[in-house]
Amino acid sequence: MSSTQHDLSIFNRFEFDRKPVGVKFLSAKPGGMKRLDKILDFCEMLVEAQNGNIFYVTKKNFTCVGPLILGMVDSDPVFESGRVGPKLEVFKNARANRRIYQFLPRLAKDTADYVAFAPLDKLSFEPDVLVITADPNQTEIILRANSYTTGNMWSAKGTPVAACAWLYIYPYVSGELNFTMPGFSFGMRSRRLFPEGVLLISMPRNLLPSIVKNLQDMNWVPHSYTIGREEHKKKARKIVRSLRQDIGV
Repeated sequence: MSSTQHDLSIFNRFEFDRKPVGVKFLSAKPGGMKRLDKILDFCEMLVEAQNGNIFYVTKKNFTCVGPLILGMVDSDPVFESGRVGPKLEVFKNARANRRIYQFLPRLAKDTADYVAFAPLDKLSFEPDVLVITADPNQTEIILRANSYTTGNMWSAKGTPVAACAWLYIYPYVSGELNFTMPGFSFGMRSRRLFPEGVLLISMPRNLLPSIVKNLQDMNWVPHSYTIGREEHKKKARKIVRSLRQDIGV
């Protein structure tokens, strides 16, 4: 097991149906792995890695808007004109479709010529983003771990199309955790990449140490989750009464 795998091994405890995947953006060709021998959409590459494959990609491997949001190519008038979405019945008109390109997260031009993918059990590099496919209960634990020692709020950001921008790029450039349901994404839903009801959670590298430590320290299933509504309410009232006595109010 590599040191990176060891650092992230707490995620094995979840027993996810699909493997977590590390993603790294590189300006130089990565060593120790082969270039993907397929042409895929950016979101499809996640599934390719979940299936146990380690690989890197260049702009020649992409379809869809992947190279655009990665800064690998100049603006693409076919997409950025907003004329694709209305024909796919995602937007009523080009104006609505065109608006999303004002706030889609993107990497700066020519800063990432390569993107590396690896499942957690074969991870040999420090990922810029770790992408996890989880059910709602697993997601709740991860979101709680994100706030456990900081109290930070969580939020979900996205658009009906170009979900890959919010899955890979937004966490990297913002340093914030993001999550979505594949069913909310027109492309992922149309490609039938994931089962209904799962969520995709993207964690940037800067948050991983604290999330890992919190997962190690906190109780994944708090007592109140096991005792039912009325018992939880009694427990909460008892705690509040005790605290009021402690502070004299």
